Amino acid sequence: MGNNDQQAYDRGTSLFSPDGRIYQVEYAREAVSRGAPSVGIRTADGVVFVAMSRASSTLMEVESIEKLHKLDDHLGTASAGHVADARQLIDLARRQSQGNRLRYGEPVGVETLTKFLTDHIQENTQRGGTRPYGAALLIGGIENGEPRLFAADPSGTPNEWKATVIGGGRQDIQGHLEEEWSDDLSLSAGIELGLSALAAHEDEFEPADVAVATITEADGYQTVPTDEVASAFESVGLATEDDESEAGDDESSGDDGDADESDDADDE
Repeated sequence: MGNNDQQAYDRGTSLFSPDGRIYQVEYAREAVSRGAPSVGIRTADGVVFVAMSRASSTLMEVESIEKLHKLDDHLGTASAGHVADARQLIDLARRQSQGNRLRYGEPVGVETLTKFLTDHIQENTQRGGTRPYGAALLIGGIENGEPRLFAADPSGTPNEWKATVIGGGRQDIQGHLEEEWSDDLSLSAGIELGLSALAAHEDEFEPADVAVATITEADGYQTVPTDEVASAFESVGLATEDDESEAGDDESSGDDGDADESDDADDE
């Protein structure tokens, strides 16, 4: 009987269990934790997003993997979990941002937009006939000249962060962020911190496997090119296997050159 009762609460998308849990929300959080990680970092100059966007097949076009999205000139978001669910929330956020500009003639606040989205997310945990969104979002931007970063989870809870991660490997990545984050981080140092944080969980990845974006007051939302990401890789010390093999080839070719010179000397 106890098991049957538990299944009854398990199937209800808006029912509390006797111990105060909503199982469908917990399952939605589990769906997020199985997704690729996305890191958000607030720096002194702006907000940095670093997301793992590795293709699952060599036949997949990497450009079609969307983890980072522009919401407005001063706003961006990173997602984790079910992509289709995240896209619905991103479209809603874009419409709200555009509507705020048309209605009030000014950009929407980062906190205002976050709470609008989390109110919508929370409704799906309270009404019958729907299910919680299986996605989490990091929402960052510039508000009154100051960078701000928020996270929204499937329960509809908004929290402001200095640096955080959504998706898989949260324990390792968050631990690294807590150890290394500081108030005086520059934008470039924030990118390097995001990469090193992902490296605390992922054993091997390349610059092409991550998507990086920044949001500053001067430039707004900007996608960071792969060559700049590769430079940050080198600064952090995350040399790829290809780089190491090329370095090894260069050294061996140098040795061959020395051997050739000695042979020439013997001939003389």
